[in-house]
Amino acid sequence: MPRRSYDHYCTVSRALDIVGDRWNLLVVRELCSGPRRYSDLFADLPGISTDVLAARLKDLERDGILTKRRTGPRAGTALYELTDSGAALRPVLDTLSAWGTAQLGEQRATDAVRAHWFALPLGRAVAELVPAGTVTVRIGDTVFHYVITETGLTHHDGPADTPDLDLRLDLAAASEIATGARSLADTLAEATSTGHPVA
Repeated sequence: MPRRSYDHYCTVSRALDIVGDRWNLLVVRELCSGPRRYSDLFADLPGISTDVLAARLKDLERDGILTKRRTGPRAGTALYELTDSGAALRPVLDTLSAWGTAQLGEQRATDAVRAHWFALPLGRAVAELVPAGTVTVRIGDTVFHYVITETGLTHHDGPADTPDLDLRLDLAAASEIATGARSLADTLAEATSTGHPVA
């Protein structure tokens, strides 16, 4: 199927020709922290159909945003991961996340939620507290870590080997910090004073 195009000689238009289809940037969001199997992507993109996910993965692979490699016994499992071009979309997602914070509002009864979806907005709060180093964040069973350097911040699946800070948050606290309703510093101070450390 040929790619649809806005046919505008414009850099924004060309970018949207590639990542502007519904679900494309959310697939990139899911791959920001590391490779994923198809089944993982499907589970963490509630509302997407298998046909649409397969089509988006194929399109993003064709456009050089992600690659697919085979792994496991007899190379039976496909893993999808971002290329350098795909990883370069992270600042775009960070900016959309910052802008979207004001749009988020209260969680609706129909809203799906995954703890790792807070990785982008929590990253801003973590970087304010730890300007350089590694920070592990645990939200329930979900564990990811940040690497913060002078050139920016990335997040990755699983814990850091030797984190400078190890945060344990519940979903409510992660949501409040991510939306700016409370600061991470205040959350840490309150936890320490009540004897329920989160770090």
